Amino acid sequence: MEPILIYDTTLRDGTQGENINFTANEKIKIAKRLDKLGIHYIEGGWPGSNPRDKLFFELAKELKFKTARLTSFGSTRKPGINPDKDRNLTALLESNTKTVTIFGKSWDLHVEQVMNNSLEENLAMIRESVEHLKENDREVIYDAEHFFDGYIENRDYALQTLMAAVDGRADIIVL
Repeated sequence: MEPILIYDTTLRDGTQGENINFTANEKIKIAKRLDKLGIHYIEGGWPGSNPRDKLFFELAKELKFKTARLTSFGSTRKPGINPDKDRNLTALLESNTKTVTIFGKSWDLHVEQVMNNSLEENLAMIRESVEHLKENDREVIYDAEHFFDGYIENRDYALQTLMAAVDGRADIIVL
């Protein structure tokens, strides 16, 4: 039987609630407690989006977890940018986590109407971002954003986005 791995998003997604604003030091304390609970993956934050999360990953370099793997979180590369020149991917690598979680668009509506991007470029962004992180010795978790909505609207394209992550050698795919 395959093991069930628990992935906690308290330190990133959990901080998006109204009146919730952890300092980097508070996030360190929470991460230590999550590790004591036996959580397998702790999503520490988005180092490319704000100074607090960048500081958290600096402080976290000193942590020794018993169970957990700390993950940094971010998006695929930007359209038309080489992965090694993308600031977000660079920040993920500089966070110095062994595991990186990136999200990409799975719903063609979001690709074409929100991002104003082509479907083909979006697939390249997913594959190339995952490849770049793998080339830099990271375990990669690919988060297929809005997968089920995309699947309902355009099954073939939603599945193509997953295959782009597989082609890039993603270790785990989250729907």
